[in-house]
Amino acid sequence: VQLGQSGGGSVQAGGSLRLSCEASGMFPYSSYCMAWFRQAAGSEREPVAVIDSDGGISYADSVTGRVTISKDNAKNILYLQMNNLKPEDTAMYFCAAESHGGRWWDSDMPHPADFSYWGQGAQVTVSS
Repeated sequence: VQLGQSGGGSVQAGGSLRLSCEASGMFPYSSYCMAWFRQAAGSEREPVAVIDSDGGISYADSVTGRVTISKDNAKNILYLQMNNLKPEDTAMYFCAAESHGGRWWDSDMPHPADFSYWGQGAQVTVSS
């Protein structure tokens, strides 16, 4: 399994960015749970959004209403559309995948340890 990320960059507060994560070696892609995490400098990696194999979606409270996670099962691509970006969104963003049906984590959002496969990361920098 390989996850190749693209997107990211630098924007001013209020701007938008879209991250992409193209998967290979995942058969069938639709059976995988996919997620976006982020890690700011000096902080732990935290969940941003998750879409499970049933299509269920959850967002972290800090991004709800500003980001949208989606995936194209035909193209094996995961997206994260981020709008109204804030300086506190500045972080390295990672896509993650796990071959697991449904949801298996105990809390509202998954933990990084719940995922086996990771993209290389994409830096998002938001200036005020």
